[in-house]
Amino acid sequence: MTKVTLGRTGITANKNGFGALPVQRVGFDQARTILRKAYDNGIDFFDTARSYSDSEEKIGYSLSDVRGRITIATKTPSTTAEGFWKDLETSLRLMKTDYVDILQFHNPAFCPKPGDGTGLYEAMEEARRQGKIRFIGLTNHRYHVAVEAIQSGLYDTIQFPFCYLSGEQELEIVRLCKERNLGFIAMKALSGGLITDSAAAYAYLNQFDSVLPIWGVQREEELDEFLSYQENEPVLTQERKDKIAKDRKELSGNFCRGCGYCMPCPAGIEINNAARMSLMLRRAPSAAWLTEEWQEKMKKIENCIHCGHCVRHCPYGLNTPELLRRNYEDYKTFLK
Repeated sequence: MTKVTLGRTGITANKNGFGALPVQRVGFDQARTILRKAYDNGIDFFDTARSYSDSEEKIGYSLSDVRGRITIATKTPSTTAEGFWKDLETSLRLMKTDYVDILQFHNPAFCPKPGDGTGLYEAMEEARRQGKIRFIGLTNHRYHVAVEAIQSGLYDTIQFPFCYLSGEQELEIVRLCKERNLGFIAMKALSGGLITDSAAAYAYLNQFDSVLPIWGVQREEELDEFLSYQENEPVLTQERKDKIAKDRKELSGNFCRGCGYCMPCPAGIEINNAARMSLMLRRAPSAAWLTEEWQEKMKKIENCIHCGHCVRHCPYGLNTPELLRRNYEDYKTFLK
């Protein structure tokens, strides 16, 4: 079982981190089954967020009796000190704990710092003084915000998208974190479902001894895949290198990563899936995306009001309405 240390925090965790966003989509008992199986098989790092509906509550329901043997990272999206304290107290109550190992600012549009007028970083420091958090982290999808956070010296961990589709900017963030002894937590390790070969994804990330991937798990069979890699770690064979090269070629350019920061859409469009439908149709069995339910969801693209909400909130600067239009036109060809 490979371990990774998160920089100066000294936290050492199983290289298989558990991303708890998807457990909000299942019931409490199913979530408990998955979370306990993960824990019972050596997974000891669990990442969640105040924004993930009942994910924190399910972690408390499932793992509070082993709290001292796991690491919990959660996030606050608040932009005010008052909201920060409300979020933290809610997180502690729901997870049935009196401290969070890593509390992260959740994808802020700027890098919170002391004296910036928001009071956010000062609230983090006070929470740490009170023993309610151990370490301060930041998650982001914006390269310049992540780099500023790293260079500020104010943060213990950075969480950023990183997978075998990543480019030079992402690799630079990994290098900077290692140089400055910051923990690096890799989100979107499967690029929001566009990477369908988990063994290749695991083998690629296993090259980086300072990177802790968090795998989003919703089904027990998905968890079983990653648990199997603990005893039989996939290696980066030439076949897998060829697969990665093929995927990089196919997925290069402007494509939706499915992060969901454009949501909710005022017109009711499920943007984070609709804007990458062409890729999903070709990278997974298409039948699941061609149901009557999905036909209705895709038809909502016709109702786009071009309000600019999705464009303003996309951390990758995509022309989302145009992506939606193209994906819908392509989608209709599959229905003929």
